[in-house]
Amino acid sequence: MATTRPLCVALAQVMNDVDIDAICATAAERGADIVVFPEMFSNGYCRFDPESEESRLTWINAAVPIEGAYVQRFRHAARSNGLAIVATFLERGPSKPFNSAVLIDRTGQIILHQRKRHICFFDVPEEACAAGESSSVAKLTTEAGDVAVGILICMDREFPDPTSDLVRGGAEIVLVPNSCRLLDHEAVGDVRVAGVRALAFQSVVGAAVANYPLPKDDGRSFAVDPLGRVVAMGGTEQELVIAHFDLEAIKALQRKEWFRRVR
Repeated sequence: MATTRPLCVALAQVMNDVDIDAICATAAERGADIVVFPEMFSNGYCRFDPESEESRLTWINAAVPIEGAYVQRFRHAARSNGLAIVATFLERGPSKPFNSAVLIDRTGQIILHQRKRHICFFDVPEEACAAGESSSVAKLTTEAGDVAVGILICMDREFPDPTSDLVRGGAEIVLVPNSCRLLDHEAVGDVRVAGVRALAFQSVVGAAVANYPLPKDDGRSFAVDPLGRVVAMGGTEQELVIAHFDLEAIKALQRKEWFRRVR
């Protein structure tokens, strides 16, 4: 499919008590091809009491199956609004849950299933999770053209192996469901934004990060182009942050800067 306009990505900087259908409808009205929700949206990336086994088990038992009603709601929203969705959830696993995301195309089909690989095993709640083992890329058809999409979940963006796997898979756009302070961290400031800018530049990809607003995190959902330039950034409150990517320009830059993508 020939590109006729920029790819429009909406970052749903919202808490998990919002009306999902309304958010997706608004994103579609604003021209979005894809809407991305923050990390582990099924429970709002909530925590459990590490001193209470009951609290831990309650949290684990809230994990949902990929084929269940929670994901089905996003699939319905994708079909109803004609846009792709990155939905995130605590996924039920055989022994431990996973911190997971799926890319749903505009027909409601799941075309990519990603489990977070670099879990925060040093802290709750992810000490209760199992880690994913691989990262892959899916070809997504949109009104803006076909685009190769990969997913990094929060801390995965800080490690080279998931990104290298996505580059080897031909990724053009990397979508990042997130839950942490991005621009206003008490210890490291804006280093996470800087890291995504470097990732995009080094790998010649567009990247977009969807984060929770205050008071949970600090908002500041943002997108960068393959030269590492910030092209969109939200504030700290609930909002839809809209970013545009020129797919033809990304493809041309990847051909020109091919050496950055050698892995």
